[in-house]
Amino acid sequence: MSLLLPGVYPAETVAVMVLAANPIILAGLESIITAHPELEVVGVGANTATALELMEQLGPDVVLVDAGFADGETLLSLVPEGTNKPRIVALVDDLEGGSIAEALRSGVRGILPRDADGEEIIAAVIAAQAGLVVLHPEALEFLSRSSVATRSLKVAEKLPLTPREIEVLEMLAAGVGNKIIAKRLSISEHTVKFHISSIFTKLGASSRTEAVTLGARQGLIAL
Repeated sequence: MSLLLPGVYPAETVAVMVLAANPIILAGLESIITAHPELEVVGVGANTATALELMEQLGPDVVLVDAGFADGETLLSLVPEGTNKPRIVALVDDLEGGSIAEALRSGVRGILPRDADGEEIIAAVIAAQAGLVVLHPEALEFLSRSSVATRSLKVAEKLPLTPREIEVLEMLAAGVGNKIIAKRLSISEHTVKFHISSIFTKLGASSRTEAVTLGARQGLIAL
């Protein structure tokens, strides 16, 4: 179902198109947008098949898309190529999904939780129209954690094992326990544990077996 709303909207208002599959949600979002004096709903849609055609006909400044209207692939298909308009603001169910980063890279300008209140939605639409990127704090925190983890992994990948760590890894491969390793290397068990922890981090391993396997694959030890 699609519905074009009649009327000419002033140039200074922000023309908003609302897309939602659920008619109740569609009506609620339309009501939120209509209640603000600087925003005007120029069209609504509930059918993904006609969404792009409607966008071309109506030329909205911002398209507000509910999570139930489009999956990730469909949402990205709404992002225009080679132009800044319309700007897409998405209401999503999962703020920690990997699709968040992809959506931002593809040009989606606003990402809010599906239960965002009216003030948050209005602020996001106006900010997106102004060329800003709007991200809910939970999504920002998730992206920050992901970025830190990625950087940590990259740093770890670049750190080689020290000669002492390779010695410890060779003994792990031989099935030698921490006490014997400490005795053979004349170090404390605490130091052995430290070396093993460092080996795990550098190799990205979570167990002795995995560390030995990864070490052998990288040519650090011979099995």
